Amino acid sequence: MKYDIDKYTYRVTWSEEDNEFVGLCLEFPSLSALAQTPEAALKEIRFVVKECVCSLLKEKAYIPEAISVKKFKGNLTLRVPPEVHRKLAIAAAEAGVSINQYILSKVAA
Repeated sequence: MKYDIDKYTYRVTWSEEDNEFVGLCLEFPSLSALAQTPEAALKEIRFVVKECVCSLLKEKAYIPEAISVKKFKGNLTLRVPPEVHRKLAIAAAEAGVSINQYILSKVAA
């Protein structure tokens, strides 16, 4: 199976502590790359991810699936304290919708 590093989720942010930009990949939370510019940080983290995937392939180890291609069912189980459940039920009733619709509207906002 070929892994396309372009499909992974990358972020670049400023690190005040390092006084540099840091490149991150959500699927590989232990990896990061520092650089003087955001573009360089992105280029560097992509290189680090590529090297990591190559190494994992050689070791026949688990390689995370890209979030962008992962299939989601759309179900989410959430446990809340009874009092929170009661408050949600009241708020949903006041809004004239089901608890599910109420929570979905809040999460989507």
